[in-house]
Amino acid sequence: MANENIEIVDSLQQKIGLLVSRYNDLKTENGNLLAENDKLTTKLEEGARETAALREKYNTLKFSKAIEVTSGDVHGAKIRINQIVREIDKCIALLNR
Repeated sequence: MANENIEIVDSLQQKIGLLVSRYNDLKTENGNLLAENDKLTTKLEEGARETAALREKYNTLKFSKAIEVTSGDVHGAKIRINQIVREIDKCIALLNR
């Protein structure tokens, strides 16, 4: 009877040791995954900021090309500026609804 109890206790100690070992491994892995998640989130935010900056540059360049004036095309430039102003007015009107 005492022998059986010792075996049960030994078996229980081995199982508890294995469980503690697995817990520590998972805890370490979880920490690594959290750190990687933070790093990837930071990269994603940087990418989003860079995309926004590039879109802003693109829109500025597109606008400047739209109103670019060559030496003999002043009338055409005025017409393009008036079209842009009308489009802006339409956008403002839609926002005010």
